[in-house]
Amino acid sequence: MTYGELDQLAINTIRILAIDATSAANSGHPGAPMGMAPVSHVLFNKFMKFNPKNPSWVNRDRFVLSNGHGCMLQYALLHLFGYDLSIDDLKAFRQIGSKTPGHPEAADTPGIEVTTGPLGQGFSNAVGLAIAQAHTAAVFNKPGYNLIDNYTYLYFGDGCAMEGIASEAASTAGHLQLGNLIAIYDDNHISIDGDTNCAFTEDVLKRFEAYGWHTLHVKDGDHDLEGIEKAIAKAKAVTNKPSVIKLTTTIGFGSKLAGTGGVHGNPLKADDAKGVKTKFGFDPEKSFDVPSEVYEAYGAIASKGAAAEEEWKQLFAKYRSEYPGEAEDFARRLDGRLPEGWEKHLPTYKSTDAAVASRKLSETVLSKLYPIIPELVGGSADLTGSNLTRAKEAIDFQPPSTKLGEYSGRYIRYGVREHAMAGIMNGLAAYGTIIPFGGTFLNFVSYAAGAVRLSALSHVRCIHVATHDSIGLGEDGPTHQPIETLAHFRALPNCMVWRPADGNEVSAAYYVALTSKQTPSIIALSRQNLPQLENSTIERATKGGYVAVEAENADVTLISTGSEVGICVDAVKYLKDNHNLVARVVSLPCWEVFDAQDKEYKLSVIPDGIPVLSVEVMSTLGWEKFSHEQFGLNRFGASGPYKQVYEKFEFTPAGISKRAVATVGFWKEVKPIRSPINRAFAQVI
Repeated sequence: MTYGELDQLAINTIRILAIDATSAANSGHPGAPMGMAPVSHVLFNKFMKFNPKNPSWVNRDRFVLSNGHGCMLQYALLHLFGYDLSIDDLKAFRQIGSKTPGHPEAADTPGIEVTTGPLGQGFSNAVGLAIAQAHTAAVFNKPGYNLIDNYTYLYFGDGCAMEGIASEAASTAGHLQLGNLIAIYDDNHISIDGDTNCAFTEDVLKRFEAYGWHTLHVKDGDHDLEGIEKAIAKAKAVTNKPSVIKLTTTIGFGSKLAGTGGVHGNPLKADDAKGVKTKFGFDPEKSFDVPSEVYEAYGAIASKGAAAEEEWKQLFAKYRSEYPGEAEDFARRLDGRLPEGWEKHLPTYKSTDAAVASRKLSETVLSKLYPIIPELVGGSADLTGSNLTRAKEAIDFQPPSTKLGEYSGRYIRYGVREHAMAGIMNGLAAYGTIIPFGGTFLNFVSYAAGAVRLSALSHVRCIHVATHDSIGLGEDGPTHQPIETLAHFRALPNCMVWRPADGNEVSAAYYVALTSKQTPSIIALSRQNLPQLENSTIERATKGGYVAVEAENADVTLISTGSEVGICVDAVKYLKDNHNLVARVVSLPCWEVFDAQDKEYKLSVIPDGIPVLSVEVMSTLGWEKFSHEQFGLNRFGASGPYKQVYEKFEFTPAGISKRAVATVGFWKEVKPIRSPINRAFAQVI
């Protein structure tokens, strides 16, 4: 435990790299890296298990920087330990196309586990990583074969502690007794507004103690390396609780502005930067100057990590010979392969089959796939009986001591914590052995919007089962009836929003969601029963849109999603009988997938020469992309039996027909009518 001059040199090197990178970019946050350099040196040299030559080794320890504005700390560490991050990459900090963006992004930088930056998100990701470790270990470890025994280490600051998602996630972790999770709280008393006394005066450790965490405090995080090491060791020794170490540090340690808000979000002034370098024994005229002995010392630690992975590979080879079935399943998951023939278990339907609520159809899919895809792990935000997300044979993921379940269980009781659920799902997906799903009402996916956005940015496969998708939920009224939610998430890049109209479309939604390894999905599902469509098939629906009712010489195309598709089909007869108009119907369950089809196919679905009316009991925002006229709901809904609510807003065959007649009348003088697919820009970047 003896620390000497080389340790201090390494710590100061981390600080100098943070100063130089933020100065070169004239942007960034040097303060947190300067304050957290000592604990990072101790953690990565004494405790972390990792191999820079293989950042995806499954049994590596995970490191999450929830206070992601301090990312130069992480970039400096990754560079010094030999990850594929050069000194030139550090010099390109915050520049276009670099591997060192302004906040950590998992898709851009080797060694970054999850995308963080919006405060509190990384905290919830870390809880997900810890759940994934506990579950994977419980499923695959055997006597004498600890294939999975890694820890998740988390840094968070006052900003993360203030965010509600961190509180939700911390409460979850305490209940689940995640002893493999160790959080280090950077207690520097500074946020963007300055001293935290202006807004944040609670006792954080008491809060975490109430959540069921093991708590520790190192009072001198600037100098007490031995104390830091002892605290982390004590945290590792507590296996039935997550641990939080309050580490009191000085933000911007060494700077003229140390301990103030002035060093939080701005590069140091040139004279201050030179002064810090002089104080730490560096040449003030040099930048990005790394002593060779620091590279050597950190390289030796990296070599130990490579050796640890080799030992693990030998262990896995023995495991494979003794447990071939489990080994194959484990390897398959790591390769990202779904079980052979899994798609044959997706249910299919005929138009003569009974009308069923799409949330119930979703339950059928999950129940069919539950025994076939063992990595499918999910839960609900306290709405299990409404979301219908739990297979009958499922075992809950719970600490064995509670007698409520096992760590090998695959159903997670998230409680009323929608935002944390989505953030935890991002961590589960990032671990590499699990495909997560989580249920809530569609309206309350809005509570989780920050984490869903990071799912998309991170390119992780998460499936959000969003039931009670419209005014069709009826009596709960406008507080629960989503209006703008689909428009919000349809606007999100790299996110698939599905609103299936029948059983085959539900199966298609799950098929595409499960096979899309780098894209999250939101599957919006009805409370009310929906008829099975005559022309729907899984294959057609996997294109995102298809013709549900075709007609020659059609006067109008009705294009719709979900529960309104069946009403549009009924409107076809109403239009013919009452207005002598011929209509065709297009079902468009997923805009994003339909957009990905070639133009020829899209024009076959939405052809030239026919006016298009969209019908959806949601905001009409965005529908101009696929229709000439829009019938939707640009106001809040109403409380009452769902059929009466639909009648109030005229989402009936008669109400749709009235608008279809107006559409035909308005567009009859326009020649030629061009399909909305035919645009100057097929795709806007």
